[in-house]
Amino acid sequence: MPIHPLSTLPVLILAGGLGTRLRPAVAGRPKGLAPIGEKPFLEIQIELLREQGADRFVLCVGHRAEQIREHFGDGWRWGVRIEYSVETGELLGTAGALKLAEAWFDPQALVLNGDTYFALDYGRLVEHHRAEWRGAGVLATIALAHAPDASRYGSVQLDAQERYLVGFLEKEASGGRTSGWLNAGAYVLQRELIDRVPAGRPASLEREVFPEVLRAGGRIAAFTSREAFLDIGTPAGLDHFAAHYARLRGGWQPASQAAAH
Repeated sequence: MPIHPLSTLPVLILAGGLGTRLRPAVAGRPKGLAPIGEKPFLEIQIELLREQGADRFVLCVGHRAEQIREHFGDGWRWGVRIEYSVETGELLGTAGALKLAEAWFDPQALVLNGDTYFALDYGRLVEHHRAEWRGAGVLATIALAHAPDASRYGSVQLDAQERYLVGFLEKEASGGRTSGWLNAGAYVLQRELIDRVPAGRPASLEREVFPEVLRAGGRIAAFTSREAFLDIGTPAGLDHFAAHYARLRGGWQPASQAAAH
């Protein structure tokens, strides 16, 4: 029986942010525990990956980390193994949090932002990365979502074959409403990329590490998908995701109302 790609590497979920914009809707909880009906958002993320074959998770936590650990424990209730990488002082940003968790990269890891939902085939993402790693030596593969208004998020620039990234366009510089490919917060990363991140200080994957890889002549592969991309970073975004999830599973009330109960 073939081994599923997602069972061959850990899934690291970045769930340590403050969630400042979401605070009116989460009522003293960390962003990953934002309520979607009867479940927290992070549980829905884990279930999506588990259903596709993932069984090892590392939650990179910081703000209100104890609440996340209390809810998920070691993962046995979901039939998976969950470990924790905990930021105990200054929050380190996306790259800094992964540097703290670098021991789990052996030699790769699937990394997800803990506040976005992108229901692509993650096994195919892993296989695509490994093919590009063997063939072209890429240090990372980024999952890209298509947006009719990419200026809301910033977008990426691809080569003519849409195979590799050649640049990043921040939302402030996008020049108005335009469709395009945006970073969907899901990556396969090599340990060599994490080796480039300085230890013990905040650093951003998106604003520092990825652009520096390109400036140094390294390659980052693209994996494009037109699956729905949803961001729960604001109360409106949280309610939008809850409505989307209800259409898939049934039974919904606005997350802002659920938080009040």
